[in-house]
Amino acid sequence: MFRKSLLAGLFTAVFSLAGTAHAQAPAPYEVTPQLIAAAVKEAKVVFYASTDVLVSEKVASAFEAKYPGIKVQVERAGAERIFQRINQEYGSKIYAVDVIETSDAIHFIYFKRNGWLQPAVPMDVAKLWPAAEKDPDGQFAAYRAHLSVLAYNTKLVKKEDAPKSLVDLLDPKWKGKMIKAHPGYSGTVMTGTYAISQQLGWGYFEKLGKQNVMQTQSSTEPPKKLAQGERQIMADGNEYNVFILKESGVPIEPIYATEGTPLVVGNSALLKNAPHPNAGKLFYSFLFSKEAQKIGSDVGGLRSFHPEVKEKASRTPLTQIKLLRTDPQALEKQIETIKKNYEQYFGT
Repeated sequence: MFRKSLLAGLFTAVFSLAGTAHAQAPAPYEVTPQLIAAAVKEAKVVFYASTDVLVSEKVASAFEAKYPGIKVQVERAGAERIFQRINQEYGSKIYAVDVIETSDAIHFIYFKRNGWLQPAVPMDVAKLWPAAEKDPDGQFAAYRAHLSVLAYNTKLVKKEDAPKSLVDLLDPKWKGKMIKAHPGYSGTVMTGTYAISQQLGWGYFEKLGKQNVMQTQSSTEPPKKLAQGERQIMADGNEYNVFILKESGVPIEPIYATEGTPLVVGNSALLKNAPHPNAGKLFYSFLFSKEAQKIGSDVGGLRSFHPEVKEKASRTPLTQIKLLRTDPQALEKQIETIKKNYEQYFGT
């Protein structure tokens, strides 16, 4: 469970960037028989999600079991692909999605700025989420968070030999033995790349790019490739997939670098022109329920904001991890620079 004090600084930056409140947030809404009946008539929810498909579909299945007659269509993609898709669809006045969530806080600032979000405050968010963890105008809220970590395959690398820091990855012995994801596709890696560049400078990535690192798109892929033994070390990737694999018996172990580990927040929102507004509203509320949040934590290894969701004892608590927080306003200004530098150093 999150310690509110740990995240206050980050979320103050995120939501102050969202702008001075233009309108009072709507009154919190309950899940009523009337809302359920209206949602069942619509019979469907379309959900764009950047969380791993296993987790997103389990949440969807739990919703379908709780509300028979409503099907959830999960469209899973990397955060940047979802961002591009919403831009294309809304730019063409195509309204295909009801609820979205991505791992890039900047997206929701942009969507809000363009008037594409429907203000909606589920009762759990109103009662349980600290003010710093939700938009003051009620247009989005922090659905989950995770870390971008290092990791190693415990069958291929001994614990004592595993890297302890980011700089350790520059050791020639790891050349051709690492894998990482791409900031042009993954919001997690975009945030992580920016945070690390601020900590170590772009010279770090220039050197890392010479290490013949295998490249994937989504941050969900490096843990899986690592688990399969395709590489020995993960230079970045999401923590929750490492948890999922490790807890299923796969020989993989996370590393929390001594320089710090990037913290990545995933917001969620209801779209203004949702094709299934009632079903979308019902599903949006469900995402913040204890039931859905517990699935995210237990099954998906996500860090939950719900105060009643307890993390597994086997996981390192955030209080014991040096976190690298990101100012979304500063990151937004550097996106093109990040992509340009990354392409220069990694050739992709």
